[in-house]
Amino acid sequence: MSAGYDALRRRAAWLDLTDRGKIFALGEDRARLLHAMTTNHVQQLQPSQGCYAFFLNAQGRILGDVNLFCLEDRFLLDVEPETRHSLYQHLDKFIIADDVTLEDASERMAVLGVEGPQSGEALAAMGAPVPETPFGHAAWEGRTVARVSFTGAEGFRIFAPPEDLPALAANLEAADAEAARLVRLENGKPRYGEDIFDTTLTAETQQNHALHFSKGCYLGQEVVERVRSRGHVNRLLVAVEIEGSEPPEPHAILTVDGAEVGRMCSSGFSPAMGRVVGLAYIRVSHAAPGAVLSAAGKSCLVRQHPAGRL
Repeated sequence: MSAGYDALRRRAAWLDLTDRGKIFALGEDRARLLHAMTTNHVQQLQPSQGCYAFFLNAQGRILGDVNLFCLEDRFLLDVEPETRHSLYQHLDKFIIADDVTLEDASERMAVLGVEGPQSGEALAAMGAPVPETPFGHAAWEGRTVARVSFTGAEGFRIFAPPEDLPALAANLEAADAEAARLVRLENGKPRYGEDIFDTTLTAETQQNHALHFSKGCYLGQEVVERVRSRGHVNRLLVAVEIEGSEPPEPHAILTVDGAEVGRMCSSGFSPAMGRVVGLAYIRVSHAAPGAVLSAAGKSCLVRQHPAGRL
C-alpha cells in the first residue's frame, strides 16, 4: 500500500490533474449556449456556483462530461483530457450568431486536486477558502478553488498558474494516478472514457445530478425525456466487487447461471478491501445492490449504485 493511497483514504493527498481540459466560455450569450448544449440548468447558475453535466449528441448519447463553474465574467469548463478537443469543436460548431467566444486555457493552467477525509482541513491550513456546496468555488489570490472530486472522496480542485503548483503541494502527500484510480473504484465513481462512453444513455449511468428535467430544450433532450417517460433502460452502471486479486479485462462478460447479464468496465485490486473493485453495466433485473453474479467463475457482488459524490 503506497503512502499516497493511504493518505487519500485516511487523511488528504494531492493529485496532479493538470492534463484535464480547461475551456473558458465568454460573451453575453455564454449561459444561453451552454444551457442549450448540456443536460443541466446552466442559466440559473450565479457566480461562485457550478454543476456537473453531460454533453449529448442528437441521439441522446454522451459525448463527454463537464464540471461547469460560473465565474464573474465567464464559465470555466473542466473536462477529461481525452475530450478536451472534441468538446471544444462540438461547442464551437454551434456558435453561429451567438456572442460567445471559446478559449482553451489548458496549457496555461495547472490543476491540483486535494482529496481525502481531511482535505478541507488541508485547504484551510494553506489559507485557502473551503467551498461548502457541491461545485461551489471561490477566488484565492489569482487562483480558483472548487469543491469537486476525482476519486469520489471528499475533494477539492485548485486551478492555478503552473508555477504555483510546487508550493501548493509542498505539505501534502502525493498520490499517483494508480492510487487515485483505485480510490475512485473503491468509491464507485465512474469516469468518462472508462465507464461512460459515446454509446451510453444518460439514464444508464445513474448520475442523476447531471440532469435537470424541467430546464427546457437542449441537444439530445428528446431522447432523455423519452427514456424517462418510459421509466426504464435495459442496463445500469453499478459498482461491483469480485473475489480474488486479478482484475478482469475491460468488457469481460458477467453471468448468472451461465447466461450473460453484464459487462465489466474499469476495475482494479483494492489493497484495503482485499478484493477487486470496479464498475460494470448490468441488466436491470440483476442490478440491485446485493445481487450475486459470476466473473469467469469468481463471485461478483453488486455493491451499490455508482457514486455521484462531488
